[in-house]
Formats: sequence, C-alpha cells, structure tokens
Amino acid sequence: MDTILQAIILFATGIVAGIESGAFGVGGGSLMTPVQFWLYTAGGMDSTLATRVAFGTSLAVIIPTMVSGTLAHHRHGVVDWKAAVPMGCAAVFGGIVGGTFAAHVPGIVLRVFFAIFILIMAVRMIWQIQTNEEREPAGTRGQYIFIGFVIGTLSGLTGLGGGALLVPILVFILGYPIHRAVGTSSACLIFSSGGAMAAYVFNGIGVAGLPLYSIGYVDLLAFSILAVTTIPFARLGVRFAHACSDRTLKILFAGLLVVIGGAMLLSG
Repeated sequence: MDTILQAIILFATGIVAGIESGAFGVGGGSLMTPVQFWLYTAGGMDSTLATRVAFGTSLAVIIPTMVSGTLAHHRHGVVDWKAAVPMGCAAVFGGIVGGTFAAHVPGIVLRVFFAIFILIMAVRMIWQIQTNEEREPAGTRGQYIFIGFVIGTLSGLTGLGGGALLVPILVFILGYPIHRAVGTSSACLIFSSGGAMAAYVFNGIGVAGLPLYSIGYVDLLAFSILAVTTIPFARLGVRFAHACSDRTLKILFAGLLVVIGGAMLLSG
C-alpha cells in the first residue's frame, strides 16, 4: 500500500479516535488498533507481530491524547483526582503485568471475555436510562486501587486504554454521574496506558521484523501521525460531551460499548 495513503488513513483515524477519546473517556484504541493491524498485515507483516505493534503504538498514542482530554475535563470540574490518582498508580503496575503477559501469549479468550462484559455493561447502561436509577458516588481508596490494577492489566492485555470498562464501573458500581466518570476515566487512562506501553517497549526490543522507526513494539512514525490529530480533537470531543445531557451521553456511550464489544467478538 502507498505510504501517502497509509498516512492519510492514520490521519483520519486519529481525528475520529481523538473525538471518541475526549467525549467518552476511552483511549480510542478500539479504532486505532484494528486500523493499524490492517495496515501492517496489508504490508506483509506477520499477524502476531502486527497485533503487538498495533497494541503498543495505540497505547503510546493514548497517553498524550488523554492528557489533552483530561486537562479539558478538569476545566469543567469533572475529574475526581482523589479517585484518579490511586487508580492511576495501581493501573501502572497492572499495565506492566498485562503488557508483559500479552507480549508472550495470545489473548483471544480474554478479548472474548472483555467483549461480553462490556456488552453486558451496555445493556446495564440502557436499563439505567430507562429506570432513571441514580445514587450518590461512593468509593474507598482500596476499591480505587483494586479497580485501577484490573483496568491496567486489561489495558495491557487488550491494547485498549481501559475506559470502555472503567466508565461503566464508575457509573454502576461506584455511582458516578456519567460526565464525572468520563473525566475521571480520562485521567486514569494516562497511567494505565503508560504502564502497558512500557511493557510493550521493553518486550519488543530486539525483535525482528519491526517497522523501521520503532522503539520495541511502538511504531514511532504511526505514533506521530496519529497523535498529531488525536491530541487537538480530544478537546473537541470534550466540548461535545459537555454539550450533551447525562441521558444523551449515556445513550451514546452505550452505543459505543455495543460497537466495541461486537467488534472484539468478531475479531476474537
């Protein structure tokens, strides 16, 4: 495939992924990972190697993207730093564990489990909309640390930031309003993606067949093209989210979960 065409595809992917990240507190990996996988395999790369490079590069892009989105959400006062910091610190270690594990074994079973779980969360979110079920947010430091570690581990295993799982957990288990859950998830994902990316960098050093400009399993050229669009468009996504009512944002997020879950089931 022509290099310029590849760059255009990545550029367009970054725009959509950036808006998705800012609006929903997810990393955008659900879009960036399959697009990169397709580009790498179309160029003749082995599918296993392509999967790991796509995972590692997506996680690298998520870090600056979520920094951009988190700063914008913070200005709206919807980032719960008391929850985000302990979750984020635990997510770093979880990300290292998950990323290391994923670099050595296939994750088909986990992807299917993850997909089924978020589809259940989508149904649960739709149910909450219909019943108008709301309660006061509640969470302990121990809960935040445990949740952060789980999110970080899944982030490393699936190549996603983990927001598709974290936002529903914050909403349903801890009782967060959807906008506050999205903002807090954005902050946590900076840490979870960082830990997971570090594992992909370390475990990919010296591997044969990697793209020319790579550090471990992170393709620096693809990273640059994606990040240059995801960073500014994440702010646009935040603006869109705060223009939506709680009900509208929940409906849209539930739809996003159905798309992500369905795509992961089909790929698994």
